Amino acid sequence: MRKTRDGSRPCLLARVTASLFLVIGLSACDDPQPQTSAPEFGEKIAASSEQTTYSFGIHPLHNPARLHEIFGPMMRHLERQIPDTRFRVEASRNYAAYDQKLYEGKFQFSLPNPFQTINSLGHGYRVFGKMGDDHNFRGIILVRKDSGIENVSDLKSKAVSFPAPTALAATMMPQYYLQSHGLDVMKEIDIRYVGSQESSVMNVFLGDTAAGATWPPPWRLLSAERPELAEELEIKWQTESLPNNGLVVHENVPGDVVDKVAAVLFALHTHDEGKEILSRMDLSQFEAASNETYRPVVEFVATFNTAVRPAH
Repeated sequence: MRKTRDGSRPCLLARVTASLFLVIGLSACDDPQPQTSAPEFGEKIAASSEQTTYSFGIHPLHNPARLHEIFGPMMRHLERQIPDTRFRVEASRNYAAYDQKLYEGKFQFSLPNPFQTINSLGHGYRVFGKMGDDHNFRGIILVRKDSGIENVSDLKSKAVSFPAPTALAATMMPQYYLQSHGLDVMKEIDIRYVGSQESSVMNVFLGDTAAGATWPPPWRLLSAERPELAEELEIKWQTESLPNNGLVVHENVPGDVVDKVAAVLFALHTHDEGKEILSRMDLSQFEAASNETYRPVVEFVATFNTAVRPAH
């Protein structure tokens, strides 16, 4: 049975848990894509300008081009609302590249998935907010309508596509669902990590895999743009939900800047421009959060480690 690896950095649960609850206790704790050189934190972008540039790393919700299309307007809105600042979307070509940059502290602000969120706490970051709509943060497993697949056991000896090992909603949660419904995930299916949400869906559509996992927002976006996907594919199973993607900030960012960014993001749902920005993300609002918000994720990862495989 073939297993594909993407070179993700190992992350021990003990380290994750210790980092999370240390911060909670104190406060209540492959290959990267080549990037154009950009100013580091605190560096002035031009002699005639007093603006400071902050990188805003977005985990691979979509491919890099789509990430810039979706999150670019939010960066421009932040710049208009916070004088003397610039915000730069930093996309990564895959999860391994994003993980490396996050854990090396390359981003000033970032939007990681919940698993990456709890891991980031041991690398100089803290949670200050999150995406709302927790009901959307669940895994879904797609099959072709003509596949004849009705039960989880029908996937035995078949290929199943997932974006990446560290994709929480689109990989870890669906793998746990299959495991808890009688399938030995690591032995009885051909796991294929295909690099993105879009690829996971398209592998099923093209018949390269018998099933594919993703999560609701990218599925809705893709099926709206390409109606043939909704005509040929169906959601066969879905998981329970967890807290949605986090907003984290590096400890080197001044507190007043964090407060201003939080105020702007948490108010997006209150005006027309902000609602338009959020609609690109299939999101109703951002909301305040803390490290403690992600305790259920730590508990899920502990269960996943025991039931399925080490989470890395």
